[in-house]
Amino acid sequence: MKDLLLEGVVGSTAYGLSTPASDVDYAGIFAAPTRTLLGLHPPSRERSTRQGRDGADATYHEVGKAMGLMLSCNPTAMELLWLDEYTATTEFGSELVALRSCFPSARRVRDAFFGYASSQLRLLTRGGAAARREKHARHTMRLLRQGYRLYTTGTLPIRVPDPEPYFAFGRSVASDPEARAARDLLAAYESRFDAAVSALPQRPDEEPLEDLLQRIRRAHLDREDS
Repeated sequence: MKDLLLEGVVGSTAYGLSTPASDVDYAGIFAAPTRTLLGLHPPSRERSTRQGRDGADATYHEVGKAMGLMLSCNPTAMELLWLDEYTATTEFGSELVALRSCFPSARRVRDAFFGYASSQLRLLTRGGAAARREKHARHTMRLLRQGYRLYTTGTLPIRVPDPEPYFAFGRSVASDPEARAARDLLAAYESRFDAAVSALPQRPDEEPLEDLLQRIRRAHLDREDS
């Protein structure tokens, strides 16, 4: 993709929770030509651009949209900045990674990660195939752990230290239509969040992020649309 700033493997492969049936998922950030953002019909920022990469799923966000999602502490958007390695990067992409600690704020992290975990629980209670329920259960557990770690340490862990407890949790929840173990885990983490002192600021540090975005926009002012 033209003007790609950053790209990496995300999802279950990055978490260490993939199975033989799992796809390899890529995510990336690109910069749109700045002039296209200034006209009567700017490209939509409501949806991500999805393209195939070597037959795999890939999701790309324009840098302005991506940074907005990261400021809201969207877990899926934020994880791209905390990978151990990247399949593509540029100077601007590396700078964005270096500024990753400027995005999170205490309330937004709690609300976003807890909210995403709650949505996984809602999917669990709708029933469905056992394999899908196991997956939703694993990701409920992962999101709660990730969010709590980010909230209390300022660091977002991507790869789980030991995948087996997540798979065991998934199996236990899949066999229970009421997903009681998942409900109990959600309640336990709610109490942990309530009792914790966050390492995060109350507001994100937007000044260096604004400076970076302005420089990206200037650098792409005269680029042609891809």
